[in-house]
Amino acid sequence: MLFWILVAILTAAVAAVLLLPLMRAAAPLPSRHSHDIEVYRDQLGELARDRDAGLIGSEEAELARAEIARRMLAASAADQAAAERTPKRLLSNRLSQAFIFLCLPAIGLCLYLTTGSPGVPAQPLAARLADPNGDVNILIAKAENHLALNPEDGAGWDLLAPIYMRHGRLEDAVAAYDRAIRLLGPTPARMGGYAEALVAQGGGLVTSEAQNALRKALALDPNDPRSAFYLALGLKQEGKNAEALSAFRKLAGSSPADAPWLPLVNQHIAELADSPAAVGPTGPAATGPAAPGNPTPGDIAAAKEMNDGDRQSMIRGMVDSLASRLKEDPANLEGWMRLIRSYVVLDQRDRAEEALHEGLIAFPATGVQGKQLLALAQELGLDAGGDTE
Repeated sequence: MLFWILVAILTAAVAAVLLLPLMRAAAPLPSRHSHDIEVYRDQLGELARDRDAGLIGSEEAELARAEIARRMLAASAADQAAAERTPKRLLSNRLSQAFIFLCLPAIGLCLYLTTGSPGVPAQPLAARLADPNGDVNILIAKAENHLALNPEDGAGWDLLAPIYMRHGRLEDAVAAYDRAIRLLGPTPARMGGYAEALVAQGGGLVTSEAQNALRKALALDPNDPRSAFYLALGLKQEGKNAEALSAFRKLAGSSPADAPWLPLVNQHIAELADSPAAVGPTGPAATGPAAPGNPTPGDIAAAKEMNDGDRQSMIRGMVDSLASRLKEDPANLEGWMRLIRSYVVLDQRDRAEEALHEGLIAFPATGVQGKQLLALAQELGLDAGGDTE
């Protein structure tokens, strides 16, 4: 009953809003010709006074009176025509009011009875959450309400995180995985899901945070194909094509023949096999330690554990050697990326940005390699300046 009372009130309110302008327009407005007639009458009176006062001659007064009378007759005829049209406008106005007052509510009621569900009992939000009937949005809302009251429920966050991922709520998925890992501890599924959410949030870029999560997942389960795939993809994005090729081949070799991810892995293998950086003088490059002059961030971190003299000597030799080689042969994407990372590890961000700009000269930002350099700069927080165009 309350529903119908509310519907009646809302219908009356809408009808009043629509009727008010029509009711204001119902009263006929005075015609502009009525004003003209009054002016002509005043002119006739003024003309008679001037004639009586001797200010105008009788002949001139008669001519002027005739002209004013002619104009008054024309205005009277126009005013009469306007008055004849007024009933038609009033009739149209009354019909519009009647339609709004009677037909509009009737039409709305018929449509609701035809397409609506007036017989369905009211179902408040709490009742719908208690019986979601398979509605995923209601299930999510129910889980969120529960977690708002029980934020330490790790199982709830663990259940909600992949649902967020499937619905494209990437930031919520990252936060949910993070809470589940902190409350329940890491597992291959949680760490892999967390890393995948980070990759999706980063637009497909395997960031260093995602790589750390993937390594933890592989440490827990060395046969986790998802973590292995994203780690290999991260190597490819960093320009370490030889290592990426080896990682993808290893994943392909350990995957079942009908694995759904195998076609994508084979596609990456085909792309990397055609890359010059993945092929050495006698075949595919090995995946062992970096060659002299190509320091990795791990090499620099290990050097920091040495005494000052040895550390400075090692770092200077490795970085200077790499920088010299890149000046002689700038077409070395992997070298530029390693040099930039090395400078960042050494907290020499100015030199890292200089190396970034030099690398973008060799690999313009519009190309695939240049975009990899820009992605690395974004990950490391470096300023690429005008080279992004």
